[in-house]
Amino acid sequence: MQLLPNKLQLDILKRHIGPFIFCFCTLMFLLLMQFLILYIDLLIGKGLPLGVILELIITNLASMVVLAVPMAVLVASLMAYGKITELNELTAIRAAGINPIHVINPVLVASILLSIFLMWFSNDILPDANQRARSLFIDIRLKKPGFDLKENEFYDGIDNYTFLVKEITNESDSLRDVTIYQHPTRNRKEAYIKAERGRLASKQSGQTLTLFLNNGSVLRKLDRRQRGKLVDVFEETKFDRYRISFDLSDLAFSRSNPADRSRNDRTMNIQAMSSVVDSLKNQIEKQKKHIIKNKNFIYPTLTRINTGRNKESELKQSKIDSADSPYESQFLALQRLESKKEQVKLHEISLMKLRNYKSFIEDIVSDTQWRFEKIAQYLVEIHKKFSIPIACIVFVLLGAPIGMYTKKGNLGYAALIGTVFLTFYWISIIQGEKMADRLFISPFTGMWLSDIILGAIGLIMVISISTPYKLSKLWKHRD
Repeated sequence: MQLLPNKLQLDILKRHIGPFIFCFCTLMFLLLMQFLILYIDLLIGKGLPLGVILELIITNLASMVVLAVPMAVLVASLMAYGKITELNELTAIRAAGINPIHVINPVLVASILLSIFLMWFSNDILPDANQRARSLFIDIRLKKPGFDLKENEFYDGIDNYTFLVKEITNESDSLRDVTIYQHPTRNRKEAYIKAERGRLASKQSGQTLTLFLNNGSVLRKLDRRQRGKLVDVFEETKFDRYRISFDLSDLAFSRSNPADRSRNDRTMNIQAMSSVVDSLKNQIEKQKKHIIKNKNFIYPTLTRINTGRNKESELKQSKIDSADSPYESQFLALQRLESKKEQVKLHEISLMKLRNYKSFIEDIVSDTQWRFEKIAQYLVEIHKKFSIPIACIVFVLLGAPIGMYTKKGNLGYAALIGTVFLTFYWISIIQGEKMADRLFISPFTGMWLSDIILGAIGLIMVISISTPYKLSKLWKHRD
């Protein structure tokens, strides 16, 4: 009797492998297509090497793996356990005296191991992959489009030149009716170049492009002095052959070292983010102590400090009075002075110090608020590296009993039910992250709430399907 559960559990695991691999590959394909659709404009039209495009795709696959694995676990659980029930195997298992929990245990253990793997992957592999992808994205955005002349369209991709070509033949090598505007620089004057024909040639390195022109003219703008004044003079020169060389080094794609770029919360591991969080908390504590130690203000002896504006206007008006008798003030410090001039001076100094202190407090509040938001962002990423892998366990607890209840093991039912729960899960994760970043909720709540809710539902369903205990007995017993 002990061998039967082992063989049965092994058979259950085998039934999960096929649906899991199929769902994982399908989801990875869909996520990859979404990525390509979003960034196709960035990749096309810049003459990027194929290796760079492949590297960008591969580095972004790491983040897709973390998303696709939990989703594949849910769909595979729905399909495998739905098939078991559909073929009445669950009924046979119960008739043999085997608790359905023994059917769930092997997949649950596998999901725990898969969660541990995803935690390691999210902490050790994903940050470096995100950093390389981020650095590569920046390099691509900084690259200028390649030299791409088109008929009857202005092209200004090369610094200090604007091209207009009426006709291009022989795979863009031969040009007809060429017009070039040469922008003025320190070393040369403004010029207009026109030619009937032209031909493009480049060296093997691709860093220099030479344009050979035939039968044209160059109209240059010269500065001449007439009667002590600068006058614009245009000089036209005819030519049979004319050659211009362009430096294309700025158009070439150049790679930067990802290690030289700063890292953010998505490109750091848990240890680095925890260190940053501790540093930010220490800075907040230092600011609190700085506020307490700061004595650069005056403590008023009366609570009606908000009447300072009215008293300030009265004191300024008192300057006009010729009498130098002290003003009857509500502030003890002003009452001790013997002349209005001293009172006015002390009053102005006090207001200035209080305004400076208010500005000082506002700056600290703003800095502290920024640091709290940064702490929340890092804590969100730390919790995310655990909550998403743990979703593999949650989805087994949820998918196994639902699959048994539905008694349908085809992909359609599994995809439909999985879409409902996955939509709820990812909306909760995304909105929870946004609300936690804005300090509306705690990072723990934002990242773990959906796991707790779905896990509790799944656990209740597992208990219901594997034991005679029913929740309905709670309120039936009360009646």
